[in-house]
Amino acid sequence: MSRNSGAQHQAVHLVSLALSAIMVLSAIAWATSNIREVAPHNRAVVIRTGSLNRMEDSGLLWAWPAPFEEVLLVPAAATVLERRIDGLHRWQTGEPRAADASTESDALAGSGYLLTADASVVHLDIDVFYRVTDPFAYVLQQQHILPTLDRLATRSAIMISASRDLDSILVARPELVAPESGAAERRERLRADLVKSINASLRGLASKGVSLGITVDRADIQSALPTAAVSAFDAVLTASQQAEQEIAGAQNDAEQDKQAADQAADRIVQVADAQSRERLAKARADTATITGLASAQKGSDSDPGLPLRLYRDRIARILSQAGSVITIDPRDDARLMLQGADK
Repeated sequence: MSRNSGAQHQAVHLVSLALSAIMVLSAIAWATSNIREVAPHNRAVVIRTGSLNRMEDSGLLWAWPAPFEEVLLVPAAATVLERRIDGLHRWQTGEPRAADASTESDALAGSGYLLTADASVVHLDIDVFYRVTDPFAYVLQQQHILPTLDRLATRSAIMISASRDLDSILVARPELVAPESGAAERRERLRADLVKSINASLRGLASKGVSLGITVDRADIQSALPTAAVSAFDAVLTASQQAEQEIAGAQNDAEQDKQAADQAADRIVQVADAQSRERLAKARADTATITGLASAQKGSDSDPGLPLRLYRDRIARILSQAGSVITIDPRDDARLMLQGADK
C-alpha cells in the first residue's frame, strides 16, 4: 500500500508541476501578447480601456496585454492606399456585363452615367489614392471610411461633370473644338479639380467633428461614352471629314477655274491692247501727210491755194487707177468734164 500511495503521490505532483508550467507559460504569453514589432509601412494606435492612448511609429512596441490595452495597426503616413469608386460603376459588383444593351434591366439603364453642362452623358471610372493623416480619426471611423469616400468621390464627380462640357472631359468632337478654346487644358485639370473637391469635402467633415483621418493625393480617371453615342460621334466625325474633303476639292476647282479665267482675261486684254496700238499706228501713218500739212498751215495764210493743188495732184493719181470717171461740176450741172479717160 505504501508503494502505491507513493506512486500516486508522485503522479499528482507531476501533473501539478505540468499545470503550473502551463499556467506560467500562459501568463507569460498573455503578458507579452502586445509586445510586437511594427513594420515600416504601418503605425500602431494603442487603445487603453476603450479610449485612444497613444500612437507609435514603426519599431518595437511595448503595450499592456488585453483587455488593458489594445493595439491596432494603421498605414504609415507615407503609405498610399488605392480605392476604386464603386458608386460610379456602370454594372453592379458581381453582375456579368450584358453583351447586348437591349438585355440590360431598367434599373441599370442609366446607372454610371453623369450629365455634363452641354446636356451630354459620360461615364467616369475613378481610382482614388489616399493617405492616412490622422491615425486616431482613422481608427474611430475605420468602418465608415470607404463608403464615405465612395460617396464623396461620386458627389465630386457629379459636380465636376455638371460644370464642364463634354469636350472638356474627353475628346469626343475634335472637329467642333477650336485649338484656342482651352478644352485640352481643362481636360488636364480634371483630375486635379476632382482631388481638390474631394479634399474640400473631407475638410468639411473634419470641421464638423467627423474627420476620416485621410487625405486624397491623386485620382486616375478613365472617361468613356455610351456605346450608341460613340457610334453617333464616329458617324458625325466621318461625315465632317468627308464634307471637309469635298469643300477642299471644290475650293481647289474654283481656284483653278479662277486662275484660268484670269489668264484668259489677261490674254484678251493683251490682244486688244496690241490691236489697238496697231490700228492707232496705222491711222497715224495714213493721216501723217494731212496731219503734217494741217500743222504747217495752222495759223498761217501764206499759201491759201496749197490744199487745192495737193488735192488736184493726189486726185489725179487716184482717178488714173479707174477705168472711167465722170466728174460733175457742183456749180454748173449743164457741163460735164471727163478726166483720166484712156485713149
